[in-house]
Amino acid sequence: MNFDELYHFLFETYAGIGTLFAVTVVVCLIACVIMERRTRKVFKNHEKSDDDWTFFDDDDDDDSDSEDDQTQSTKKEH
Repeated sequence: MNFDELYHFLFETYAGIGTLFAVTVVVCLIACVIMERRTRKVFKNHEKSDDDWTFFDDDDDDDSDSEDDQTQSTKKEH
């Protein structure tokens, strides 16, 4: 396969354009995951607030709910 055939396939056929799109999406997702992990390492001591959300760890919401329940039960005792 020479360069002309490859160029024709990638830019002049629906399958080639779909391939370019799929490769672009995969590369972007890999880059996003790498950048997110590096950011987490840099800001590992960041205090979480109510406005913070996370893409990877949804289990943190369960912990905050149990803390709210404990706070409410402590308020009821007083």
